[in-house]
Amino acid sequence: MTSAVAGGDFPILWGTAALLGGLTLLLYGMDQVSGALKAVAGRRMKTLLSRLTRSRITGALTGALATAVLQSSTVTTVLLVGFISAGLMSLAQSVGVIMGANIGSTVTAQIIAFKVTRLSLPIIALGFALASQKRRPALQHYGAGIMGLGLVFLGINVMGDAMSPLRSYPPFLDAMTKMDAPLLGILAGAIFTGLVHSSAATTGIVIVMASQGLISLEAGIAIALGANIGTCVTAVLAAVGKPREALRASLVHVLFNVVGVILWFGFIDRLADLAAWVSPSAAELTGTARVAAEAPRQIANAHTIFNVVNTILFLPLATQFARIAERLVPERPMAEEEIVRARYLDTELVATPSLALDRVRLEILRLGERVADMLDAILPAVLTGQPEELLAIQAMDDGVDALHASTVTYLGKVSQQKLTAEETDELINLMEAVNSLENIGDVIETNLVTLGLHRIATGVNVSRPTAEILTRFHRSVRKALDASLQAATQRSGEAAAAVRGMKAEINEQTDQARRHQAARLVADEPDRIAAYTLETDVLQNLQRIYYYTRRMARTVLASTRNAGA
Repeated sequence: MTSAVAGGDFPILWGTAALLGGLTLLLYGMDQVSGALKAVAGRRMKTLLSRLTRSRITGALTGALATAVLQSSTVTTVLLVGFISAGLMSLAQSVGVIMGANIGSTVTAQIIAFKVTRLSLPIIALGFALASQKRRPALQHYGAGIMGLGLVFLGINVMGDAMSPLRSYPPFLDAMTKMDAPLLGILAGAIFTGLVHSSAATTGIVIVMASQGLISLEAGIAIALGANIGTCVTAVLAAVGKPREALRASLVHVLFNVVGVILWFGFIDRLADLAAWVSPSAAELTGTARVAAEAPRQIANAHTIFNVVNTILFLPLATQFARIAERLVPERPMAEEEIVRARYLDTELVATPSLALDRVRLEILRLGERVADMLDAILPAVLTGQPEELLAIQAMDDGVDALHASTVTYLGKVSQQKLTAEETDELINLMEAVNSLENIGDVIETNLVTLGLHRIATGVNVSRPTAEILTRFHRSVRKALDASLQAATQRSGEAAAAVRGMKAEINEQTDQARRHQAARLVADEPDRIAAYTLETDVLQNLQRIYYYTRRMARTVLASTRNAGA
């Protein structure tokens, strides 16, 4: 038994271990490339997606470019969900981007097929040298990306060497022969891609196997088609527990990929012929050597042709794809616990701080709208409302607290990433905004609601002139809240300056209210002391709310001035 292992099986066992090690290097390198590119180009890709999706064609081109740069069709889909949820894009507009994302996902396979893997070690050395530039964050990111690309190439080299013994291993050759059956190849590609969450990794492995002459062109194409189905697993998992828009976007992804594979299932031989026709030939070689020389480029080209042709065929049907997704995932009433749950804070984007901070802004806007609703309702309830109205406003703060906790936790995760100086300033500003909004909610829930309940318990009546003065002051504070929200969520220095500039208006109205209260205090009216105390306390709490809006504006104003400097 020992001699058998040493003489026959040991090379296979060693080769299997080396194959797994090479796959690990490949996946880790791709993750490094993706993280570095997202850090460098994340915000630009977000801007590109938001601007260039007015037509289906530009949407498809944008999706291809964004996925090629971000190295993740899942991240592209997550961005789309955010735009759809924010009303910046319709589901029909997003379909073109999703289709284009499949084209972008073929870039890695094309790079691998060009056989530049022999440069893996120099590329790793160059990337490490750039990543060591601590004083230049941009160079660090580029260096990390280059080093990750070198690791991808090194992993491919290791896998190629590991597969050499398999050329004479009958069980493996028998298994590869079965892959010539299209259905088995598609299933194998889908299952493996679902496990590793990377269609590019699957296609890369297929190209390595083809370069060793271990797999035919038709089998390689079948596995690559299966990878297109397997990559949907990542999109579906990313949509679990997310809003309906996320489910619909992932469903469009699934429909497009599955229907595309079904369409080509009976034409794999024709696709192989087309790929062979457009790819370089090695006519001087014969047998396995020729297959090993030609198949890698042919498989990569077939994968690209498949995705490009599918996009061209289905792009005119984008609206129909969107309608099918909407019918399969209809709207449903949201329960209260779903309303107050964070909607935009997707963990997939934490590793890309620029994109994650944009999602925080969307969540802060939701939080601010909830606080604004509380502020709108509280003054009438304090002055003339009934206990149930006040208690309903008090209960609204539970949602504010829930969104605050979720957002602060998410920002904490983002803060653990490598942030640029600009991203650090943004994070501080957003944290200040979240905390200020939560403090405003607490002032309303704890102080103003208590004052309203006390007014009812003591039977104090607020005079019409006093109510008008407080209402005018309340409107100014509400205006400041709107401007501070705009400043925080849109990084608007103009809105922040408007909040700071309202100080004179607020001070004037405060003086006017105090003069009025002083006159009321000496008037011969019943309960004038109790009424004076109530009115003064309401005014002071509204002033506190304005103070928190100024805090939100102050940090934004400081960061915009620093950016200008």
